[in-house]
Amino acid sequence: MFDRPMYASPEPAPPPVRVHDPLAVAIGNASLLGVGYLILGRRKTAVSTGIITLVLLSILISAAQWWCEAIVILWWAAVVAHGWSAAGGRAGRVTVGGQRMVALAVTVPVLLAVGLLRFDASRIEQRVAEAREDGDCAQVLSAGPRAWFGHRIAGAPVISRSDETVEACRRLRTAEAKLTTGLATGDTNSLNAGFDILASVLAEPGNRRTVGTSIDGFLGRLPTPDACRTVTVTDWLRNRRPSDNPLDRSAAAVTRAAPAALVGCGDSLMQAKEWTNARARYQQLLDQYPQDGRADAAKKGVRQATLSIELANVRTLLEGSSDEQPSYCSSPAKYSGAAPYGKGVNRTLFYGNDEYTDDLPGKWKAKDAADAELIVCVGERKQGSTVETCTYRSKSSGKLYQVSFHKIALPVKVYELRTGKLVVNRKVQIGGRSCPSVIKYSSSFLDDFGPDPDRYVNPSKTDVRAAFTPLITR
Repeated sequence: MFDRPMYASPEPAPPPVRVHDPLAVAIGNASLLGVGYLILGRRKTAVSTGIITLVLLSILISAAQWWCEAIVILWWAAVVAHGWSAAGGRAGRVTVGGQRMVALAVTVPVLLAVGLLRFDASRIEQRVAEAREDGDCAQVLSAGPRAWFGHRIAGAPVISRSDETVEACRRLRTAEAKLTTGLATGDTNSLNAGFDILASVLAEPGNRRTVGTSIDGFLGRLPTPDACRTVTVTDWLRNRRPSDNPLDRSAAAVTRAAPAALVGCGDSLMQAKEWTNARARYQQLLDQYPQDGRADAAKKGVRQATLSIELANVRTLLEGSSDEQPSYCSSPAKYSGAAPYGKGVNRTLFYGNDEYTDDLPGKWKAKDAADAELIVCVGERKQGSTVETCTYRSKSSGKLYQVSFHKIALPVKVYELRTGKLVVNRKVQIGGRSCPSVIKYSSSFLDDFGPDPDRYVNPSKTDVRAAFTPLITR
C-alpha cells in the first residue's frame, strides 16, 4: 500500500505593511487640524490635538496677548515635530505622493488664509492707528469694525489694539452725546458725565488727539442760541477744576463766549420781568470781565434792573384801595427812578381818607408810582382849631345852644418817592364855611339834648386844595 503524500496547508499572507511619509504627516499637522495624525491612523490623537488647539485659540482670542500667540506657535511647532517623529522621521525616508498631496491640499490653504488674514489685520490696525493720530473717530469707527473672527485668530494682538481704539471712540461718542444734551438743555449733570468720560479716555495712552477733537467740537458750538443756557454752560466750565490736559481748552472758550452771553441773558431776563436774576447776570459780567467792551451796557442793565426791582417793590407796598393806607405808609421804600421833590407841582399818589383827597386837582395826581414824585398818606380826621362859635335856638324846646365849628385836621405823612424818606409829618387843617343859619340834629320826643357842641366846617374844593397846596407845590 502506498501512503498518500502529506502536503502542508499554505500559511496566510502577512498584512501589507502601511507606509507613512514623515514629511506628509508633518505638513498635515501644520494645518493644526490633525490631518497628519489621521494619515497615521491615530484618530484619537487627532481629536485630542484639535481640542487642545481650540482651547489655545480661545485663550488667544480672549486674552489677545503676544505671549498667547507665542504659545500657539510653540504648539504648532510641537505638533509638526511630533508628526514627523511619529512617522519615522529621518529613519523612515519614504515618499508617498498621495499622502503629500492630501496634506498639502489641506495645509496650504489654511496657512495661506492665516497669512492673508494676518496681513489684512495689520492693514486694519494701521488704518485705525492713522485715524486716531488724525483725531478722526469717524474713520476709526469705519475701519475698526471690519475685523471679523478670522482676523482675531490670525492677528489677535493686532486686532486687539484696534478694538481698544474703536472702544475708546465709542466712549467718546457717548461723551459727545452727553455734552450735546448739556448744550441743548443746560443740564450740568450731562456736562459732568461727558467730561468724566473724556477724562477717562484721555487717561489711556494714544487718545489725546481724538479727545482733543471731541472737546473742540463741543466748545465750537458755544455760544448756544439761548444766551441764558450759554451762561449756565460757561459758568459750569468756569468752575471746573483745571486738569492740565486738552480739557482745559474750555477756559478760552468761556472767555470768548461768556461776556456776550451774560449781557444777552440779562436782556432776556429783563424782558421776562425777572429783574433780580437779570441784575445778577449784568453784575456778573462787571465782576468777571470788567475790561470787556460790554461793561457799559452791563452797567446800564444793572441800573435798569435795580429801578425795576425798586418800582415793583413800591407797587407791592402800595397795593390796596385809595381810601385806606397801604403798607407803604408804615414801611416806605425808594424808587430811584422818580424825580426829586422839587419846585412846582409834584405829582402825587394819595392814600387814605379819599373823602377829601378826591377833591384835589387831577394835575396833582399820578396814575402810577412810575410817574409820581410823592406818596401822601392821609389819616383819620380830627377836630382842628375853632373857627367860630354860634348860638342856636331849638324849635321844639326854645333852648339856646352854643355850637363851635372846627377846621378839619388830617394827619398827613409825605414821602419823597425817590429816596423813600419822610419829608413832611404834620396835621393839615382844612377850613370852610361855618355857622350856617340852620343846623339839624336828632332829639327824642321827651328829651332834647341839643346839637353836638363841636362841629366841622363845611369845606369847598378850594378849601381842600388850599390846605394841601403847601405839601404838593414848592
